[in-house]
Amino acid sequence: MPVAKSSQNPFYVKLAMVLVCLIALVYIAILGKKILSPLLFSLLFSILLLPIANFLERKLKLPRSAASILSVLLLVSGIGFVLYIVISQLTNLADDWPMFKTQLTASINNLQDWIATTFHVNIEKQKTYVNNAASNMLATGTTVIGETVVSVSSVLLFLVFSMIDTFFLLFYRRLILKFLLAVFKEENSVIVHDIIQKVQSIIRKYILGLLFEMVIVATVCCIAFWIMGIKYAILLGLITGLFNVIPYIGILTALVISTVITFATAAAASKVLLVIIIIVVTHLLDSNLLFPMIVGFQVRINALVTVLGAVIGEMLWGIPGMFLAIPVIAIFKIIFDRIESLKPWGILLGDEKDEKQPAPLTITADTGRQEVQDALVKDSS
Repeated sequence: MPVAKSSQNPFYVKLAMVLVCLIALVYIAILGKKILSPLLFSLLFSILLLPIANFLERKLKLPRSAASILSVLLLVSGIGFVLYIVISQLTNLADDWPMFKTQLTASINNLQDWIATTFHVNIEKQKTYVNNAASNMLATGTTVIGETVVSVSSVLLFLVFSMIDTFFLLFYRRLILKFLLAVFKEENSVIVHDIIQKVQSIIRKYILGLLFEMVIVATVCCIAFWIMGIKYAILLGLITGLFNVIPYIGILTALVISTVITFATAAAASKVLLVIIIIVVTHLLDSNLLFPMIVGFQVRINALVTVLGAVIGEMLWGIPGMFLAIPVIAIFKIIFDRIESLKPWGILLGDEKDEKQPAPLTITADTGRQEVQDALVKDSS
């Protein structure tokens, strides 16, 4: 009796298909950056605002369009309030520009004396090198200013398109849900609905936990800077809290910015050292106590994947990619954990401590269709 041939593809064929798919996805992500980046932010914003939109629509009996617009306006008001505080602090910082110039000149003179004493390079040669570098910088000044203006315009356009996309995602949320359920086979409708609900729940808890963590870090740093007599304590605390949202790299950026501002506005080197100590201690407490307690239980992703995700996100989309890396990886993990053939990838993304795996769904197709229909009726009521 002849042996039936296996229809399963060899390993090298599977590997080639996976690599081709990965290359295609990365290429599409790079080409579609201007569309996909604000769309993903809008998806996160819409998930965060969904309970507010539902409350306005069901409890206050507002039309869906009005509820969606009011939810987006609340988000814009919150972002605008934070930006107003930061900009007002930066405006006050501009008054210390003469002090910054004086401090910088004194530091450069001390550095030149140290180089002349240590490396036996006279001050005249150092001044010649500095003047040449300054001339090159001035020659490219127009280009730098032009790129800065373009960057500011791009950020404003990015925010505008994100808010517009958020409104439409909230307004057409039921249509999108029906589309996602209709794309797959009816026997898979329960799994699809479970994935959608889980993604909404996990991402909403993650974003709220991240915002709560940001508020706590900013408040603690503001109070610590104020007690230690650091100038612009509110600004430095806000910078530390906002940049702390970016995994690993954000706290280093906040440390550099805060150190430079303190160096420019404080005569004593002890103030700079205090700022460094406060930020480092706050980060250690946050990463080892606060983050695992508030955010870590919502999204269990190991540190290696987190760092790789932040680096790859920055390479693909810059700073927005670093913000989006963790939520996108969390969404993929939820999907992988609930599809049998993709569970090994979910294990790879997860943490060793996370031994709880989602129970397999053993619901029949008829029961599944009924549950999904009940959910849609409940959502549209």
